Amino acid sequence: MSLNGALNKGKLDAALRERIALTVAEFNGCSYCLSAHTYLGLNVVKMTEAEIAAARDHHSSDAKTAAALHFAFRVASERGRVSDADLATLRHAGFDEAEVVEIVVVVALNVLTNYINNVAQTDIDFPVVSAK
Repeated sequence: MSLNGALNKGKLDAALRERIALTVAEFNGCSYCLSAHTYLGLNVVKMTEAEIAAARDHHSSDAKTAAALHFAFRVASERGRVSDADLATLRHAGFDEAEVVEIVVVVALNVLTNYINNVAQTDIDFPVVSAK
C-alpha cells in the first residue's frame, strides 16, 4: 500500500496507471485484478469500456499512452529485459527517465498483486472480469 501511495505522488496519472494494471493483469491471467482495475477504470478514472478493452490488449488510441502500454507489456513479458529500441520508442513518445522508472515500478507492483491473487485464488468482490 505504501508503494501505491508513493506512485500516487509520481508523474504518471491515475488513468495511465490503471491502464498499465489492466495490461499486466491480462498478461498474467489475473481475473481478480482485471475485475478490480476494470471497476476502478470505469468508476474512478472514468475510462470507457472500449478504453479498458484496448488496455487489456496493451493498446490505446492515444499514441503516447499506446507507447507506455506497449513498453509495460514488454517489461512484463520480457521480465524486465527490454531492448534499447523499446526504451527509445518510449522516450520518443515523450516519456522522461523518471516516467520510465515509474512505468517499471507500476508493472512490478501489479505483477506482485497478480501473483498473490492468483496463488490465493482470491474471491472476486467486484463485477467479475475473466482473463482471456
